[in-house]
Amino acid sequence: MMRYVDPGSTAFQRSELGRLSHKYPALRWSQQWVAQPKLRVHIQRAVIASEDDIFASHTGVQWDALERAWSKNARAEARAQAKNQTPKVVGGSTITQQLAKNLFLSGERTFFRKAQELVLTIALEQCLSKQRILEIYLNNVEWGQGVFGVEAAARHYYGRSITKLTAAEAARLAVMLPRPKYYEKFPRSPYLNDRAFTILARMPMVALP
Repeated sequence: MMRYVDPGSTAFQRSELGRLSHKYPALRWSQQWVAQPKLRVHIQRAVIASEDDIFASHTGVQWDALERAWSKNARAEARAQAKNQTPKVVGGSTITQQLAKNLFLSGERTFFRKAQELVLTIALEQCLSKQRILEIYLNNVEWGQGVFGVEAAARHYYGRSITKLTAAEAARLAVMLPRPKYYEKFPRSPYLNDRAFTILARMPMVALP
């Protein structure tokens, strides 16, 4: 159905809305869908350059990155067990993996949830085109507290539609994605500035699906 019907919400959004509604009763969910033909090339290139540089050509998973992440997670688990703590699991995730997680799964970071994510990722790649995967991702990914999707992000941070953003502004939005709530609080972070400049330089070389 997702080939033709835009999802009204994701599992992550519903979970996050439930969590935030207790803490911030007046918080509003900000989201506005932008169809693929109206998504500016700037934001598509910026997000791919920042999050998943070979998105157009891989089959859903970057296995080398995943292997490195699993090795790091194994070491983290061993350290955590020695201290009787819960290990922090890192991802190495592609855009398709992130979409699978956001659409269907909780935010829990465990090896079992990662395995579920891989199965769903392969299913999404089989059922949807790369353009459709990117469209759904850009319209649902979190960009701040209660801010979901690229249009809401453009209006939240720049006060105008995504269709009016410059390439530099798109690069800055893309760099926020791994830690949107953090950068929402610290928009002048030196890392954010430096990384946005790097992504802006890479954008012309990005292959779009």
